[in-house]
Amino acid sequence: MRLVIFGANGQTGRIATAQALAEGHAVTAVTRHPEEFPLDDPGLAVVKADARDGAAVDRVVAGHDAVISTLGVPYGSADTTTASEAVAAIVAAMTAHGLRRLVMVTSTGVPMKPPPGETLFYRKVIMPWLLRLGRPLYEDAGRAEEIVARSDLDWTVIRPAGLFDRTGVTDYTVGLPQLVGRFTSRRDLADALIREAVEDRNPRAVVEVITTEGTPNLYRMLVKEALHIG
Repeated sequence: MRLVIFGANGQTGRIATAQALAEGHAVTAVTRHPEEFPLDDPGLAVVKADARDGAAVDRVVAGHDAVISTLGVPYGSADTTTASEAVAAIVAAMTAHGLRRLVMVTSTGVPMKPPPGETLFYRKVIMPWLLRLGRPLYEDAGRAEEIVARSDLDWTVIRPAGLFDRTGVTDYTVGLPQLVGRFTSRRDLADALIREAVEDRNPRAVVEVITTEGTPNLYRMLVKEALHIG
């Protein structure tokens, strides 16, 4: 397939790009900083574009089979409209060129409520702290989800939990929102993105991707995020 990946220079985007190329797909990697993109492959085209620029997105999308968006901004960012602006541009371009398949990442934080089965401490202390820290970004991700839901595209929204790094794809869980689990490895998320785009799983649905093995310690991870370590 001919895939476009927006946010390709992010951590998940790079993994998804590498996997798609390894599977033999042609990939157009979209980034604002192509000079920093670390991958090279005969099936890869690296294109400089801002996903919020409708004209640039229109040029990139033309001639492809499916679009993957891994766009996101870090906690605490003052840029709290990126997701909705970019998705609006992507949906408009895909509609104009007759592309149907869109797979995009948001977050399990979008519903802004704790998942089932959590401890009292997590629900009363950790979850409110996470929501307070990320509320503007979650709200914008929610607006992005609404934009795709109103479109006529064959879309799938993937909501990962807390992201972490590990090697190898696990036997991760994919299901409707409010799965039990706190973490998603970027490797599992990238695999889920490719599977959705290529195999047309879960059309016009919001799903969560949860990693259940080899997950990190919650409290060490929270300290790392709070102190901006790593």
